Amino acid sequence: MTVKLDDLKTSLRIDSSADDGLLEGYQLAAENYVKNAVGVDDDEFYAQKTVEPLFDVAVIALTSGYYTFRTSLSLVEAYPVDLATNSIIAQLRGVYADYLADKGVFDGDKPT
Repeated sequence: MTVKLDDLKTSLRIDSSADDGLLEGYQLAAENYVKNAVGVDDDEFYAQKTVEPLFDVAVIALTSGYYTFRTSLSLVEAYPVDLATNSIIAQLRGVYADYLADKGVFDGDKPT
C-alpha cells in the first residue's frame, strides 16, 4: 500500500536526493488526504488487490501535485486537487461502501 520514494521520484523524474524530505512529507500528506476523503484508515481495505493500485496512483498523483505546485500550499493562491485524484477518490469511495456492506457495517447511506 505504501508508495516507495524511488517510485515517486521516478514518476516525477527526480534524480537527486535533495528534496527527499520534502517528498516524504508531501507523500504522507497525500496518503492522509486520500484516506480521509475515502473513509477511515482501514489497512485491510487499502490492502485489497483492487484497491491498492488505485490508492497508490492517487497518492503519487497528489504528491506530484503538491511537489510541482508548491505555491498551492501557501496563502497566496490555491490550486484544486487534480482531476485524476478526484476521480480515483470517487471510485475508492464506492469500493469502500461495498467493502463495508460486505462486512455488514454499512446499509445504503447509513452505518449500521
